[in-house]
Amino acid sequence: MADPLVTVAHLLAPAFAEVAGRSTVGDTASVDPVVRPSDRADAQANGALALAKLIGRNPRDVAADVVEVAGPALAGIASIEVAGPGFVNVTFTDRFISEQVASAAADSHLGVVLATTHETVVIDYSAPNVAKEMHVGHLRTTVIGDSLVRLMEFLGHTVIKENHIGDWGTPFGMLIEHLIDLGADADSVIDNADPNAFYQAARAKFDADDNFKMRARDRVVKLQSGDAETLALWQQLVHTSTVYFNSVYRELGVLLTDDDLMGESAYHRLLPGVLERLVAAGLLQQSEGADVVFPPGYTNREGDPLPLIVQKGHGGFNYATSDLACVIDRVERLGATLILYCVGSTQAQHLEMVFAVARMAGWLHPPVRAVHVGNGSVLGPDRKMFKTRSGENVRLQELISEAVVRGVAKVAEKSPELPADERERTGRMIGIGAIKYADLSTDRMKDYVFDWDRMLAFEGNTAPYLMYARARILSIFAKITRDGIAAAPGAFALSEPAERALALELLRFGS
Repeated sequence: MADPLVTVAHLLAPAFAEVAGRSTVGDTASVDPVVRPSDRADAQANGALALAKLIGRNPRDVAADVVEVAGPALAGIASIEVAGPGFVNVTFTDRFISEQVASAAADSHLGVVLATTHETVVIDYSAPNVAKEMHVGHLRTTVIGDSLVRLMEFLGHTVIKENHIGDWGTPFGMLIEHLIDLGADADSVIDNADPNAFYQAARAKFDADDNFKMRARDRVVKLQSGDAETLALWQQLVHTSTVYFNSVYRELGVLLTDDDLMGESAYHRLLPGVLERLVAAGLLQQSEGADVVFPPGYTNREGDPLPLIVQKGHGGFNYATSDLACVIDRVERLGATLILYCVGSTQAQHLEMVFAVARMAGWLHPPVRAVHVGNGSVLGPDRKMFKTRSGENVRLQELISEAVVRGVAKVAEKSPELPADERERTGRMIGIGAIKYADLSTDRMKDYVFDWDRMLAFEGNTAPYLMYARARILSIFAKITRDGIAAAPGAFALSEPAERALALELLRFGS
């Protein structure tokens, strides 16, 4: 079973190739039938227009030749005819559509063909920071990334999830020193209901106390040199935050676990090697005291070449160094053929430059490639960045809790007779589903307005409507079983236009 449009393309490709081959004008080695949906047939091939221009003929005549060549050999086709300025309209027989749907219905994979080229796909998503709360900005990367994991696994690829948490760097000096000052373990002083309080207190102390600032900087050196006491305290911070992250992931119903954690700390020991390899490749240059690479095509506002800084003038590494180490590790250790970065669109240029340098160094080489799966922002009702009334980022945990409360209220309103535990269970599904579906049903690259009333509506393109539709379908199946109605084996009768349209839509599921 295949998408009807793909089926038509496969059926017509030989006919287009034969008609093209009759001409000695132009390059006709690869002729695309250009199949599109049509409101006058099941599919429309527009390739004759481009082919006619290439070989200098009338498009309708070219289309007529394609129909003549293809027509007799097309099984499952009710009609094939020339339309308009040179379109080829194709209509399937009802029997062919019925057989294809029956085949999909009998397939545990719903007729979706597994990928013909197997990939090892590394998906980088979610990426919260240790000792900080997850906020609404983490929603999109987490939900989109998790969906890509499920899609890639469904298509038969090997998928490796990587949660690139922020667990290293200069802020940990002040966090560890603050933990020492409190004289307690991280679990007892970091409130997972408000992780930011600990970070903000450490930051305030760092900004106000020069002695604390000096201790914090010394602690960073100890951390990076592997001091045992410092590492033990650092691990406390990471563990406490991981418990918090996991609670959010469980609420959202995403697949990430501790096994998928791959923080910045994992790449610390690889950073000097990144520089060594860039030097060996002849790519590293000096610019204003820093070690940089100039990928071609990138300029600043003045039109000067824009560098990717991989080591600062004082010898420190940065995000670019870590990201290049990620590429090396994912390609060479994990064997990735495709790396997906689910990161906000604001990071587009940075990632493009990282990928460009990785290609220049030979770390990203065909068929291996890296793709930035960007996304827009979540906006409030005022169409500005979604913030609390006090101007702070909306905490993801609070957003989830409110979704559940609103979902339960919706269920109580619609079905007050349900027992309390059933209302809670159903309301949770509706609330969480509403958040995730509102994100996934919009254009990934565009911002969208977070609107509770629209998201939780039982009509329109919403999660509650889809859940309601599914419940109705399941009730029909239950009635069939209860009433002993036997389904026709091996075929579906398409007696109504709506049934036929639905069947064609179902057959497009693979695409």
